[in-house]
Amino acid sequence: MAQKHIKRKKTVGQIAVEQQQKDPETRSPIEIQQEHEKEYLKNLLECVHTNAHKYANDFFVVVITKNEKLLYNVIRCYFFDRISCPTPDYDQTVFMIRRAQDELVHLWTIPNREACLTYMENKDKVVPEEYAILDNIIRFMNGDLFKLCKKLNHEEDESPHLVA
Repeated sequence: MAQKHIKRKKTVGQIAVEQQQKDPETRSPIEIQQEHEKEYLKNLLECVHTNAHKYANDFFVVVITKNEKLLYNVIRCYFFDRISCPTPDYDQTVFMIRRAQDELVHLWTIPNREACLTYMENKDKVVPEEYAILDNIIRFMNGDLFKLCKKLNHEEDESPHLVA
């Protein structure tokens, strides 16, 4: 009996090692970003469409961005749905899906802690293309995003913080 050759997918580790051994990237950073954005949008819309049936009303999609600890050149985005608005946190992007309007609304993107601190220390040097991210960081740091989260979850403004 002849053996079938099973084509196996490469692991993220194998791909990362191959990328580290290659010559430097020949594509421009803009091309790389555009490719990343296509994949990001595809995954975002897939999460919305796959999970929309669970919700009669509005719901949220949260994207958590993680750097792989052992593979410095690997960044992963994890997409998941939830009925409540999450508490704002670092490395997080939140979208609200308004069912009645069939609308996807970007609520915020908060980069990692170090990036937030760098932006805050250099507010006066931020270029216009990055004003939106700076605004998200300021609203995160001053508590406005937390207030928005509570409002979207129909919580009272003066309700206490949850303690884990």
